[in-house]
Amino acid sequence: MSIFFGPVHGVAVDQGSGLEAALREARGVHASADDLLEFKRITVETLSPFATTMLVDASLGRELLPAFDKACVRMLAYEADVYHISDDDRMTKLPDNLSIADYPGLGAEVLKFFLYYGPNDPTALNQRKKDLVAQIGAECRAQGVTFLFEPLVYERDIQDSGSAEFAMAKPGLVGSATRTFAAPEFNIDILKVEIPVNIAQIGSAMTESEAMTAFRDAAEAAGDIPILYLSAGVTFEQFRDALALSRKAGVNAKGFMCGRAIWSDAIAIFGAEGSVAMARWMQSIGRERLDALKDALA
Repeated sequence: MSIFFGPVHGVAVDQGSGLEAALREARGVHASADDLLEFKRITVETLSPFATTMLVDASLGRELLPAFDKACVRMLAYEADVYHISDDDRMTKLPDNLSIADYPGLGAEVLKFFLYYGPNDPTALNQRKKDLVAQIGAECRAQGVTFLFEPLVYERDIQDSGSAEFAMAKPGLVGSATRTFAAPEFNIDILKVEIPVNIAQIGSAMTESEAMTAFRDAAEAAGDIPILYLSAGVTFEQFRDALALSRKAGVNAKGFMCGRAIWSDAIAIFGAEGSVAMARWMQSIGRERLDALKDALA
């Protein structure tokens, strides 16, 4: 079940402890316990009128959902904090203050769940991860909540995700994870997937033609499930160019979910000049970036 009928132009502001630390550093002696909530509130208020959906986190979501524009679909993450991942199994911790049964009452129409997934990991570990995703999918279906699943891929034998070695392996990893979770037993309505190539290494690790093939192959692995591309912390320019290349490759993605590529520069504004200056920046540069990403997939 999906409530999205047209293109999805999403903004993510579900980051937790990492964003909190960045804001504390930017604010310096003026740092406050309310800075994380204030930063997110400004982002929601300024961009939700122009986004089809926005994603907020389980910790602060109850306070942020009322700030959404009425036409913007409310998406709530189902994770304690995506930065609290063990190095061994990389299992996402579930929130202790939120259940899937809470979503309808909160007006949260979409549940997003994030999980690191290594297609070449031990079978027993991957079965645990599949069981968890299937459990969440079944609960979403029972509660009438749209389920958006986000698998982030890795390869244990390649430590540097920015290396040419990983760039060559990534298309296969993304395609494998996408194909796995497109199976009907997971009850996933939308897959939020990684760009299957390292856009910065096109021309060195792979050609543009190879990159377009990687886009097509990874997207086809989703079958009939719509896909959204996630920005994964790259720059705005890199994400814009990646979306445009996916379209050039003939991929008909449902849309995108983008966080830091839109608003990361606002952290320094918030730190140096305060909330009013940040709101002005978001209403101008932030909105311009969102519009440019829409154009890249148009």
